[in-house]
Amino acid sequence: MEALIVSLQSVWNDSGFEGLTSGNVIMLLVGLILLYMAIGKGFEPLLLSNIAFGCLLGNIPKTGFFDEPGVMQVILYGINHEVFPPLIFMGVGAMTDFGPLLANPKTLLLGAAAQGGVFVCLIGAMLLGFDLREAASIGIIGGADGPTAIYLTVKMAPHLLGAIAVAAYSYMSLVPLIQPPIMTLCTTKKDRMIKMDQLRTVTKFERIIFPIASTIFISLLLPPVCALIGMLMLGNLYKEAGCLDRLSDTAQNALMNIVTIFLSVGTGLTMEAEKFLRYQTILIICLGLVAFAAGTALGCLFGQVMKITSGGKVNPLIGSAGVSAVPMAARVSQVVGQKANPSNFLLMHAMGPNVAGVIGTAVAAGTMLAMIGPAGK
Repeated sequence: MEALIVSLQSVWNDSGFEGLTSGNVIMLLVGLILLYMAIGKGFEPLLLSNIAFGCLLGNIPKTGFFDEPGVMQVILYGINHEVFPPLIFMGVGAMTDFGPLLANPKTLLLGAAAQGGVFVCLIGAMLLGFDLREAASIGIIGGADGPTAIYLTVKMAPHLLGAIAVAAYSYMSLVPLIQPPIMTLCTTKKDRMIKMDQLRTVTKFERIIFPIASTIFISLLLPPVCALIGMLMLGNLYKEAGCLDRLSDTAQNALMNIVTIFLSVGTGLTMEAEKFLRYQTILIICLGLVAFAAGTALGCLFGQVMKITSGGKVNPLIGSAGVSAVPMAARVSQVVGQKANPSNFLLMHAMGPNVAGVIGTAVAAGTMLAMIGPAGK
């Protein structure tokens, strides 16, 4: 009998139940809520479901995930050493059509204007007591680009990765709810009714030369984001070359799905209770909303400037798509425009600033890395 009791005690001592803290319990509940949002409500399910499950795994005591060699260590290595975000960008590039941007290059300015939300949030975070690198990492949430947010945070403030990643992906999924009220506030019904001229046809030569020229120019200007921009444009070259269909298909589908699983599960693993359950997490989530809202508003306001300078030919709604979140933000511009004018078709026009926002967010991240430098320097 005594031997049985000793054996049971040994099992208990080795179990996760023995090491379970109140913080772990709270984070397990957070993971379950995120799973409900992903699967039950459809908020970015491909990403949020994996983040949520990673959160569950990361808060089970005594797993050895963070200390012992194994698949979880490999996944965490990919997170901590910027392996996964560039690979995600390759898939994004292979799925992205830069044609609308090439057909109307002026929309690049709308993508740049929407990045203003990043710097508005950076200033706000510093005023609330975050240091410069932490503030930069929080600010990038305003770009609505999860991989870039992870890439920058790992370099500048890795201890905030869980909170920033959850905020970034949550707001990406909430684009259809957050943006329309801001877009309506920044425009009149007459503005929203503006019909834009059909875009010109973009030549195959333009489509092929763009990713090559962009990679060279942006990488020379901002070497810290060469990996992101390079892989984004390499994926796009696969798409546009016409003779690389197998590589394009792999980047868009098999590789994209595999890396998405690893990136999002690894992000969830970083949501350990002792790192996540801090008052800074609430501030980060609130500041992320401010960044996203400011980016949307600044994009629309610059759209108003373009409307005036074009003689009323630009619908300012397309400026809201400059926050990235491809292609959801462009679809929101289309939906809001059609509510004001059922014959309005803004989707392709909005895709210009939308894909410009992807580049713009990476450039904003590179600018902050160049000016501030990564942690430890």
